[in-house]
Amino acid sequence: MQLELSPVAQGEILSHREFPATVQANQNELAEVTALIRGRVVKVHVDVGQDVKKGTLLALLHSVDLGVAEGEHLKAEARLEEAERSHVRAKELYENKAVSLAELQRREAAMKAARAEARETRNRLELLGVPQEEIERLDREHMIKADMPLRAPFDGRVITRNITKGEVVETDQKLFTVANLTDVWVIGNVPEKDIRFIRKDQNVNVVLAAYPHAIFGGTITYVGDVLDPATRTMSLRVTVSNPERLLKPEMFAVISVYAMSSPDALSVPLAAVQDGPVGKMVFIQQEAGTFEARAVKLGNEEGEVIRVLEGVKAGEQVVTKGSFALKSEMERHKIEPST
Repeated sequence: MQLELSPVAQGEILSHREFPATVQANQNELAEVTALIRGRVVKVHVDVGQDVKKGTLLALLHSVDLGVAEGEHLKAEARLEEAERSHVRAKELYENKAVSLAELQRREAAMKAARAEARETRNRLELLGVPQEEIERLDREHMIKADMPLRAPFDGRVITRNITKGEVVETDQKLFTVANLTDVWVIGNVPEKDIRFIRKDQNVNVVLAAYPHAIFGGTITYVGDVLDPATRTMSLRVTVSNPERLLKPEMFAVISVYAMSSPDALSVPLAAVQDGPVGKMVFIQQEAGTFEARAVKLGNEEGEVIRVLEGVKAGEQVVTKGSFALKSEMERHKIEPST
């Protein structure tokens, strides 16, 4: 019979694994813009897909509740001013023995209470998102505007908009989503059997269905700690640089992972492996025309070769082409493989 031989190879084996994934916005660079107070939309200044800078005006709201809060602040500032003047007069009168110490202390307490009230109304305006310059304008001009601007929290792109002119919005509504897409996350699922090939900070490749001939480099920035009990998979996150905005959220992708085995790993061609009576086996050439059937313990397949964990030594000649014929001959003579 025609036989071909191949030596048992020893050396590093490149393992290649692919995992399905989807592109997601970087959650650390994603913001849901909401209103901190109920109001009516006066004007919308941006639309979906528009790039914005930090502080860009997204929309302008008019809020009755904000107007009430501004009015309370003006009243508190007026009471504080009156209390401060009253305290100054009482201090002068006390120095001239015109009022008692108790009266001076009463007016001082009233001034402190008015100061605390004014500080409270100012803090409320700040909590409602009123910028400092607007509060200063209110103190200077004493004119209530009750306008609430919605601004971009950072440089990015408007990827969702749920607001129209004239509608009344509540504090629990998500009005805009702003995302910085210069970096994106590619989220994949790794089967339990392949977890050993994954490690944090590992460099991997990402291929997208939209760009099948392009390869995007990324780094594993998160490896899940708990498996999904339904799918028996582990979550995997790869951060990919996206300066040209080619990767868009919800695109389908494949994470391609390469890993090297130990430098003394043994491997044989797949064609050399046959099913034996008690498991996998290969045929080793002892001398010209003499072969030994030997049981082996196998590892992972990597292309056209398979790793051998036990049963062979480096350099031994294994039969590749013709191994099935040897197996048939062995079964005909009821020969058991050696271990």
